[in-house]
Amino acid sequence: MKSTFLKSVFVLVLGFASFGANAQGDIVSVASGSKDHSTLVAALKAADLVKTLQGKGPFTVFAPTNAAFNKLPAGTVDNLLKPENKVALTAILTYHVVAGNLDAAAVVAAIKKGNGKAVLTTVNGAKLTASLEGKNVILTDEKGGKATVTATNLKASNGVIHVIDTVVMPK
Repeated sequence: MKSTFLKSVFVLVLGFASFGANAQGDIVSVASGSKDHSTLVAALKAADLVKTLQGKGPFTVFAPTNAAFNKLPAGTVDNLLKPENKVALTAILTYHVVAGNLDAAAVVAAIKKGNGKAVLTTVNGAKLTASLEGKNVILTDEKGGKATVTATNLKASNGVIHVIDTVVMPK
């Protein structure tokens, strides 16, 4: 099973080669190099988190795609990007970040060690649960929402990015 998962990861990483093209840069530079993450980058700027994620780290970022943000109810993203909603936006974005450098193998190992799930403490202090469904890593947020990891191990100078298909939400 591990071999199948790692082969799937390799295929996904190849598919996201343009995302990782700037891998020698920091988390923000790598994300900025992806046309599929422009909403995330805009949100990081609105929340004043760019300098933080350009910092030493290391960080593990579960990066929602533009399509993930588009799954939110109409008007949600525009509303969150308003200056008066900076605190809420920051809470959501920091819920997608875990301190440390957790590559795909480390996440899968933690899931197996935890008998099928790994509870990750995010930078905002809330919990995010990782599990496996078949060969896919699934993140379950505190509200019961689920995101699938669609690409892994996108290296940055200060951590690693894993792409997800849904925005996860803290309580």
